[in-house]
Amino acid sequence: MKYRTLGRSGLKVSVLSMGTFSFGGQGPFAAIAAQSGDEAARLVDCCLDHGVNLIDTANMYSNGLSEEILGGILASRDPDILVSSKARMRIGEGPNDEGASRWHLIRECERSLKRLGRDHIDIYHIHEWDGQTPVEETMEALDTLIRQGKIRYAGCSNYTGWQIMKSLMASERANFQRFVTQQIHYTLEAREAEYELLPLSVDQGLGVTVWSPIAAGLLSGKHTRDTPIAAGSRQARGWSEPPIRDMARLWRIVDVLTEVAARHEVEAAQVALAWTLGRPAVSSVIVGGTSEAQFAANMAAFDLELTDADLASLDEVSRPPLIYPLWHQSQFAAPRYGAGDGILKSS
Repeated sequence: MKYRTLGRSGLKVSVLSMGTFSFGGQGPFAAIAAQSGDEAARLVDCCLDHGVNLIDTANMYSNGLSEEILGGILASRDPDILVSSKARMRIGEGPNDEGASRWHLIRECERSLKRLGRDHIDIYHIHEWDGQTPVEETMEALDTLIRQGKIRYAGCSNYTGWQIMKSLMASERANFQRFVTQQIHYTLEAREAEYELLPLSVDQGLGVTVWSPIAAGLLSGKHTRDTPIAAGSRQARGWSEPPIRDMARLWRIVDVLTEVAARHEVEAAQVALAWTLGRPAVSSVIVGGTSEAQFAANMAAFDLELTDADLASLDEVSRPPLIYPLWHQSQFAAPRYGAGDGILKSS
């Protein structure tokens, strides 16, 4: 396994980390899997055996059951394994059962700690933007949790660029601990993060972790234009995330992924993961799976070296268009680009 620093922090994380989205299988998560007990423990051990040192969960995954299952497994594993969790989503019917308020975040952090059986969470993310809570309150709550030793680092997930910058400004103005990471959806099919989120991460030193890097299996090679919904997949069970706005483009990307994979004698999923790992600011890619074989195959992605020709063909089929003001800047500002500029042309 290879390890990278998480943004400008000193924390080293494995380039491939484990997602526990499928632990528990309660509510809508039943469309993915319902792993628990010995099965979940075997999958965790498979990842740990491959050098993974970061496992990701959230308070709302299966209504907290994912955290509970993970906590039970890690109780007898290396205490230095890093755990990432999140809060913000609705987890009850009360008026304060969602959001990024001080009240909600502190309560949910303490609940997560109990479920995980730990005295701290290594990386704690705000799971989604909350436009009704002042960012100063959110950042102060995270700073409080850090100073209390309940969390080590703070991050955000699913924010826009301006929302991250507003949060960073609020923390720096008050001398609070700032975000060191953001967790985003980013794949060959979904490259919108290159407009704002990746340039911001390079400029501000945020380490990027990527969720659903194979687009919920759509980039695995198992789905094709002839069998767009593979038997036994989460899509076959009604899962609709992430949205695909141009199916013809998706299948063109899958065609190229399959061609590149054949040249390297690997699976299409490994090519998709290797491409994502090569992108600017990416610290770790979160992989999931339903079997030890699937996890083991995905773990091989960090050893895959894509050639310049591979990268060019993947970029050609997937690169999004320059939107305003990026197309204007590409014409007139390119000679004065900084480190975070021009990521769409950095393939």
